[in-house]
Amino acid sequence: MSGVAIRWFFASTTAFAAAVLLASCAVGPDFVHPAAPEIVRYTREPLGTRIAATTAATGQTQHLIEGRDIPDQWWALFKSPALNALIKQSLQNNPNLQAALATLRSTREAVYAQEAKYFPLVQANFNPTRQQTAAPISPVLASSANPFNLVTAQLTVSYTFDIWGLNRRTVESLEALADVQRFQVEAAYLSLTSNLVVAVVTEASLRGQIDATLQIIAINTKMRDTLQRQLDLGYANRSDLAAQEAALAQAEATLPPLRKALAQERDLIAALAGAYSSQGPAPIFRLADLHLPTDLPVSLPSQLIEQRPDVRAAEEQLHSASAQVGIATANILPSFTISADGGYTNTAFAHLLAPQNLFWDLAGNATQTVFDAGALFHQLQGAKDTYQAAAWTYRSTVIGAVQNVADSLRALQNDAAALRAAQDFERAAKISFDLARQQMQSGNANVLLLLNAQQSYLQAVLQVVQARAARLADTAALFAALGGGWWNRPEPPAEQALDVGTGQTAPLAARHNGF
Repeated sequence: MSGVAIRWFFASTTAFAAAVLLASCAVGPDFVHPAAPEIVRYTREPLGTRIAATTAATGQTQHLIEGRDIPDQWWALFKSPALNALIKQSLQNNPNLQAALATLRSTREAVYAQEAKYFPLVQANFNPTRQQTAAPISPVLASSANPFNLVTAQLTVSYTFDIWGLNRRTVESLEALADVQRFQVEAAYLSLTSNLVVAVVTEASLRGQIDATLQIIAINTKMRDTLQRQLDLGYANRSDLAAQEAALAQAEATLPPLRKALAQERDLIAALAGAYSSQGPAPIFRLADLHLPTDLPVSLPSQLIEQRPDVRAAEEQLHSASAQVGIATANILPSFTISADGGYTNTAFAHLLAPQNLFWDLAGNATQTVFDAGALFHQLQGAKDTYQAAAWTYRSTVIGAVQNVADSLRALQNDAAALRAAQDFERAAKISFDLARQQMQSGNANVLLLLNAQQSYLQAVLQVVQARAARLADTAALFAALGGGWWNRPEPPAEQALDVGTGQTAPLAARHNGF
């Protein structure tokens, strides 16, 4: 082969190698966003756009407005300043939310660390030694000095070419995992706000039930006193009085469980707010202080997959699994690394940087697994199976999200009917109870009729309170099922740093010593 041909060959080879490096691609599948569900409504039958009203409190007509966006502070629609202040405090202090934010920062740092591998690794080394060689060995130094000092200072540079996109797929996978955590932060945010609203509604419901029970106890006490007077005058018998005393005791027995539930609900609210039970919230919540939102947004199913944090997190898990297939594929292919060392070495530090003390070396390395008993192949197949598992998990999450919205819509429709029925029951039970009391006071005692009327009225009053609370709680559940409007929030939740030694918190920007 002529010299010209040799030079042409080496030039062509070099150009081809450079082209391969510049045009290197990432092996494995490129991620494809899952398609939106092919449905136009959440239930088989149309539910209508209007939820009928009743004359009871929190019985207003609610309107379902298809396609309307959800406000970021949807809880403000309940028009409770105390609730708004409680949620604001909780968003700053809730430990679970702050832990999710800290984990998000950690996953992002993992992405930045992996992106650093796009650049060469440069390390500096300084190595002073004193050594003596064995006599049979030729002297190491030209001066034949033995023992001798040797001082070496060098830089080492190494770089692995990302020809098959191994590093790119790794970064892609880590970015997807960081996005998983980002949506888990949004899920924690949504869970905190919705759980607080439901806890406040539950507290208000329990207070309403306690108030109703106390009223029933007061009425039963008056009836007992009336029977006692009639017994003293000879117009009633002891068995009638005993029956009324038993009814009074039964009503009083329902009070401690309600008070226990109320105290535990207050403890839950304190914990959600990031406080201890002894530091529980000062505001007291009652049903009369909470207004029922009347205009309810209903996102389209195609929008739901963009709004639900759990669906977005499942999609990013699928994205990460897709990138892992590329990583497993790239691991099967050869890797190419180039490294270089350069520095100075001498027997004395004073003359270390003299030109004659310079040394360097340049090396390339290509590695290809020839035999591993199928380990890399099975890792690739396992990555593909993991991708399939993530795909089915995503599908399940979408189905569950649609189900949550459908359940909330059905609950709202039936809550209105339940409140109307409870109100009718209370009205009828009140008339029956009043008539029975009038008969008792006039001396025409029918204890069995009175006791039945008392029990029915107590049950009816409690059902009205519970039905009112159900409308409020299920309205909050609908906002949560639709994603809670986090995408409209102007800024992310405030990040706090915790000093574990003192238990004090501070804004993250005020951290010291890297913690």
